[in-house]
Amino acid sequence: MNFNAEQEARHIVSWIQNWFSNKGAGTTAVIGISGGKDSTIAAALTAKALGPDRVLGVLIPNGHQADLDDAKRVVRTLGICGTIVNIGGVTAAIEQAILDGEPVDGEKIPMEITSDIRINIPPRVRMTILRAHAQSHGRLINTCNLSENYIGYSTKDGDGTGDLAPLEEYTVTELIQIGLTDYLSLPHDLVVKTPADGLCGKSDEENIGFSYAVLDRFIRTGKCDDSNVLAMINKRHNANKHKLALMDSCKPLFI
Repeated sequence: MNFNAEQEARHIVSWIQNWFSNKGAGTTAVIGISGGKDSTIAAALTAKALGPDRVLGVLIPNGHQADLDDAKRVVRTLGICGTIVNIGGVTAAIEQAILDGEPVDGEKIPMEITSDIRINIPPRVRMTILRAHAQSHGRLINTCNLSENYIGYSTKDGDGTGDLAPLEEYTVTELIQIGLTDYLSLPHDLVVKTPADGLCGKSDEENIGFSYAVLDRFIRTGKCDDSNVLAMINKRHNANKHKLALMDSCKPLFI
């Protein structure tokens, strides 16, 4: 496998240009900017493809966001338009509304806001914000990568959706190389920044239990030297296939 990072970067830029020519001519690309490498690289490639004036970066902190300054720096570095929408009050209100749900008849249905529920509410609220901007301005860029998608490390109906996914077929390892090219000229610290969802208080690798380097090697070569890690990868992959599939539907008998 001969991977040329700059060649791939230029290929993605060309692909984005073609996509917008066919499906979003004259529209603006909307991207959620987190300050992490995926959204940074996606925004840089899109700005190369369409020009900075046709890219809107939406920063969506959930109350306090430790790396909000990094997200602002991405917008300023690329020269794209940016807006900040703080959803801290919205997510708190949603949690309370869920707990305050009233029964139709009989006793109140018990409901607990578990840690997983609390972690997944903000990405779904963020997608509502992004969809609103996309409906107003143009098309929504999905920033998920192949490594995350392979093990389902995204929120269903949250960051896993969009109108186009230019990074979806590239691993984390490959995207870092793309991000470090002179062609994009991105700040080094943003490209190599430790991946974290900013929600659970852990890095991605701490949360999933193995490194992206090990995962990416398995994805591209089928090789993994640690049988325990391999079992974890396969378990996550099999358990999360539903996130990448269309909903099942019931076919009419008369057709």
